[in-house]
Amino acid sequence: MSLPTTPAVRSTVLHPARDELLEVVAGLRNDGYDMVIDLTAVDYVAHPGRTDLPEGVVGERFEVVVSLIHHRSRERARIRVQVPEEDPVVPSLFDLYPGTEAMEREVHDLYGVAFEGHPDPTRILMPEDWDGHPLRKDVAVGTIPVRFKNPTER
Repeated sequence: MSLPTTPAVRSTVLHPARDELLEVVAGLRNDGYDMVIDLTAVDYVAHPGRTDLPEGVVGERFEVVVSLIHHRSRERARIRVQVPEEDPVVPSLFDLYPGTEAMEREVHDLYGVAFEGHPDPTRILMPEDWDGHPLRKDVAVGTIPVRFKNPTER
């Protein structure tokens, strides 16, 4: 028995500066990229000398990664934006793709990268009184206390 195969998916990787992000994403949307399928961040504090960036792109501690898909052509685009530790802010994509609302909140909550212009920048996973951002690589393993509820509480 042979299984059906699908054509390979083409993918493009772009490295805009933070101030170019909205323009690049708007251009992709106008070109038919109709959905943001993922928006996340990476903390490269343990890998300051990484070599996977093109010439002219300076690696920063944080990188926001946005993945888009063009459903008709099956093409994908990945955008990698370098975000400095001293100013961890990028523009929100919410006005272009409202489906990014929860993903941006998650990145802000867990990594501390803020999205300027986001309609609701409150925490989404951690308690409001939580201090810090647990997916940053400088948070020591085992130092985050586990909070248990009394089994009789609901």
